Amino acid sequence: MPTRHILALTGLDTDHFLQGLTTNDVSDIDDRLVYTAILTPQGKYLADFFVTRQGDTVLVDVAASLGDMLEKRLNMYRLRAKVEIEKTGLNAQRGTGPAPTGALADPRHPDLGWRRYSTEEESDDGTDWDAIRVAHCIPETGIELGPDTFILEAGFEALHGVDFKKGCYVGQEVTARMKHKTELRKGLSRVSVSAPVPVGTEITAGGKPVGTLFTQSDGAGIAYLRFDRAQGEMQAGTARILRL
Repeated sequence: MPTRHILALTGLDTDHFLQGLTTNDVSDIDDRLVYTAILTPQGKYLADFFVTRQGDTVLVDVAASLGDMLEKRLNMYRLRAKVEIEKTGLNAQRGTGPAPTGALADPRHPDLGWRRYSTEEESDDGTDWDAIRVAHCIPETGIELGPDTFILEAGFEALHGVDFKKGCYVGQEVTARMKHKTELRKGLSRVSVSAPVPVGTEITAGGKPVGTLFTQSDGAGIAYLRFDRAQGEMQAGTARILRL
């Protein structure tokens, strides 16, 4: 069963429509991928996805678990805009080896390789994606990214997923305020992990909750931490945790 859901957006108002909704500047997506997200009016995460243009069509590549929700959300915002939104018969292929014809670089980090959209079956080249994500603290839909996520706490600025000069979008005020008026007190961070524990295990320090441990690989992990408490050795189940 495909893990990605590819939507096609067409119509005269497509560019303006997406530009007013998403966290990144999607005005120039010819021959490249742009990583972006849609937020709630309160600035919390709804979905992250990639966009690119193929001819007169804008493709939206989103996790299959969020595909139906995103399609409904886009249609809700469409109103009278001249935009048509439909599912495609395309699948996503990805890898870190030599890029095939039509592949585009993953914009989040060079180590994430390439993505390609075609009618071929969904595939990848066997890359250990969790190892790459943990090495660079890259969150994943449905694991580190959920309904309570603020994208700046999830590292979207470093992942080229937000643009602070593009103008208004849904949730922009909260995101801009977090950027310019406050210092982040919580967020994703790399940690060392002495032994594997279940994803979602609570992290504690001195018996007090500090955060949550998520993806782990080769003795390291991605954790959501309260930074003022994440000092010294911490505990997650049977594992010892240190912030890297």
